[in-house]
Amino acid sequence: MRKNKLPEFMLLLEQFFTEYMPLSSGLSPNTTRSYKHTFRLLFQYVYQEKKKNAGEILFRDLNFETIDGFLKWIEAERGCSVSTRNLRLSALASFAGYAQNRNFEAATVFANAVKRVPVKKEAVQPRTTFTLDEVSILLRLPEPGKRMGFRDQVLLNLMYASGARAQEICDLKVRDFLAEKNLYKLTITGKGNKTRRIVIARPSGTLLERYLEETGKAGRLEAYIFSSQTHPQMSISCIEEIYKKYIMLARAGHPEMFLEKRYTPHTMRHTTATHMLEAGVPIMAIKNFLGHSSISTTERYAELSQGTVNRHIRDWNEKWFSHQKENPITQKKEHQLPDFLK
Repeated sequence: MRKNKLPEFMLLLEQFFTEYMPLSSGLSPNTTRSYKHTFRLLFQYVYQEKKKNAGEILFRDLNFETIDGFLKWIEAERGCSVSTRNLRLSALASFAGYAQNRNFEAATVFANAVKRVPVKKEAVQPRTTFTLDEVSILLRLPEPGKRMGFRDQVLLNLMYASGARAQEICDLKVRDFLAEKNLYKLTITGKGNKTRRIVIARPSGTLLERYLEETGKAGRLEAYIFSSQTHPQMSISCIEEIYKKYIMLARAGHPEMFLEKRYTPHTMRHTTATHMLEAGVPIMAIKNFLGHSSISTTERYAELSQGTVNRHIRDWNEKWFSHQKENPITQKKEHQLPDFLK
């Protein structure tokens, strides 16, 4: 189908992903990938319900019943959490605003449908963190005498020292690290390409400095600090595998510890925030250090810290009073996706 024969919906959606998102939105590549996945899912649902391929969809097809049905479908059939469901709605709302600004009449049905769907309230889940002892064990597990072991040691150490997100660690370049007058600074690029400069602990800074020297990256300002065995820039999936490896080793060596069901690289970020709070660091300082856009996000760690207090009280009670007794998408042959969403 020739481009000028495409319906207005598909023309605007293509412009949204090929022009607006990469050039004007200020959103991260991860957000763009998430938005694309939302529309891949929507097209799968529309094909399933209306037998329409992506290139045949019109704005009027995306009424309230369709949007509401789609969001219910991803929860019921695909097992999406409330949080993920709200992210999908946010992606639809972002495109709806873009489309309505460019063709108000055509996009009105779709935009109104999206506005009618409420954001679901999420049950706040306690965040998983490592204890100080668990962090200490994790940081000692890599073998610094081996090339990959040294890399992993520096990576885990830096993630705890900086509280950075996995993607932020992947994006770090040599130019983002500065050592001067016994101060070690990192410039971190976070969500929405917002940057923040933080000071990290001296032991972590000297370890990173030695790593750059030994890997020959010192002075190569555009080189990524962390690379994999096959790529010059480490990926999130690589960091996830590193965590999986050392959590498994930690559990094997300390079966009485690391008892949470699941740990991820983000667990270290939660841990850094919680330990800072417990050490008396002001909450506004933690907000700026972690790059939170809202203080309410940081305040959730205060609740988590209370959970830590409760755990210590429970342990004390037991010790002293115990004697008192989203599935991958499966596409049918005829269900076709536009190239810009692949």
